[in-house]
Amino acid sequence: MLDEAQVVHALATRNIVPDASQREAIAALVKLLASNGRRSLSGAAPARQGVYCHGLPGRGKSLVVDTVFELASCQKRRLHFHEFLREMNRRLVSEPRGGDRLGSVSKQWLNGVELLCFDEFHVHDIADAFLMGRFLDTAITLGTRIVLTSNYAPDALLSDPEFHERFMPTIEQIKRCFTVIRFGGARDYRFDGEEALLPHFFAPLDAPTRDALLQIFVRYEGDETLEPVTLSAAGRPLAARAAGAALMWADFDGLCVASRSHLDYLDLAEQWQGLILDNLHTEWLAKSHTLQRLIWLVDIFYDRKRALFIASDHPIEAALSGLEGAHDLSRTLSRLAEMQSRGYRSTLDGAAGVLAQPVTQP
Repeated sequence: MLDEAQVVHALATRNIVPDASQREAIAALVKLLASNGRRSLSGAAPARQGVYCHGLPGRGKSLVVDTVFELASCQKRRLHFHEFLREMNRRLVSEPRGGDRLGSVSKQWLNGVELLCFDEFHVHDIADAFLMGRFLDTAITLGTRIVLTSNYAPDALLSDPEFHERFMPTIEQIKRCFTVIRFGGARDYRFDGEEALLPHFFAPLDAPTRDALLQIFVRYEGDETLEPVTLSAAGRPLAARAAGAALMWADFDGLCVASRSHLDYLDLAEQWQGLILDNLHTEWLAKSHTLQRLIWLVDIFYDRKRALFIASDHPIEAALSGLEGAHDLSRTLSRLAEMQSRGYRSTLDGAAGVLAQPVTQP
C-alpha cells in the first residue's frame, strides 16, 4: 500500500522537499488511495471521494499529483481538461438520443476507471459547466476516486456572474465530497530551472533568428523535408514551412491568428513531438481570441511534454506580461519558463535522432 514516505522519496529524487501544503496534499492523496471508493452497504458514498488541489501556477500541484499517480497501483487515468472535453463530445455525437445521454456517456467513459486525475481543471463557459456537473455527479455516484488540480478555488469556478449561480450545485458538491487543499507557497518552481542548452525562444525576427530556427529544424530532421507543405489540423488545412517525422515549423498567423480551437492543437500535439512557432508579431496578442489560442497551444503542448520553439519580434515573455483578455495567462507564463529550462524533458529528444551540433544563440 502506498504511504507518504514513498511519495516524499520520489519527490526527493527530483530535488524537491515538499512544503506544508504539498505535504497536506500528499497525506490526502494517500488516504484517498487507501479507500476503495465504493459505497457502503447502506448506500452512502465515502466521506471524501476526491482531492481538489488549487493555487497559483507553479506551486507544485501537478508535480505532487503526478508523482502520486505514477505510484498508484490501480486502474487509473490522467488527462488534460481539453482532452477530456474532446472525448466526451465525440462520444455524445454517436450516442443515441435518450433521456440522459450525458449520464449514459459519462458511465461509459468511467467504466473500469478507479482513479481519475484531471490536470488544470477549469470551467469558463456554461456548456462545459453543464457537461462537467453531470459527469462529476455520475463519477461520485459510481464511487470513482477523483483528483483535480486547478488555478481556481471551487468558489471561483465559472466566475461569469451571468452563469455562476447555475454552477453552484456542482461547486457545493465539490466542497462536500472532496478534500480541498490550497497550495499557498510563495515559490514558483518553474522559474527556478537552469536555462536549457538549446535556446527555445528567439527575438527579434531577424537573420540570426532565421538561421537559428533553420539549425533547430535540421538538427532534428535533416534537410530532406525542408520545404513548404500543407498539413491537416483537426481536419482543416494548415500551411507549414516544413514538417518532418517529429518536428513541425509553422507561422503564428496560421496557427493562432486564424480561427482555430483547442482541437487543432490536440491534433498537432498527437502528430508531432515539437513545434517551431515562427513569425509571431506581439501586437497580435492584444486580440483576446488570438491570445487565448496561444494559451491553449502552450497548455496542450506542455501537458503532452512536447517541445516548443518561438520566434517573435519582441521577447515573448515580456510581451505577455501585463496583458489581459484571456483566461489563465499567469499559468502560461509559468509554463513557458519551465519549457525553456533544462528540467523540462520533452518527447522530441526521445523521438528524433538528434545530431551533435549545438545551435548557435542569435
